Amino acid sequence: MGKDKIKGKRMAWHAAIFCGTVISIWSVAAFLSGLAQVNWQVSELLRQYLITVGLMQEFHTLSDFYTHIKGVEYIIAVMFLGAFPAFYTYLNRTKVRIAAKT
Repeated sequence: MGKDKIKGKRMAWHAAIFCGTVISIWSVAAFLSGLAQVNWQVSELLRQYLITVGLMQEFHTLSDFYTHIKGVEYIIAVMFLGAFPAFYTYLNRTKVRIAAKT
């Protein structure tokens, strides 16, 4: 029973290493392929990735850009208004002295 358990763990360990190796080779190949398509410019590859996943947008007019900036400004304002009361309470809490036993 003990040898079978050790053999099973060893097989699982080797299978995990094999899967990790295959995934690593695939991800490096995909990264190098992407770099080759953008003429080996890392910043252009990063820009295209951010646009693809929606973290960055291309703005075609000044009005689009201004609308986006106003939205971000409103989000920052709401976050500040939510965090300020907690910060104010933290700063103005009363200090309690602990009396020493004699």
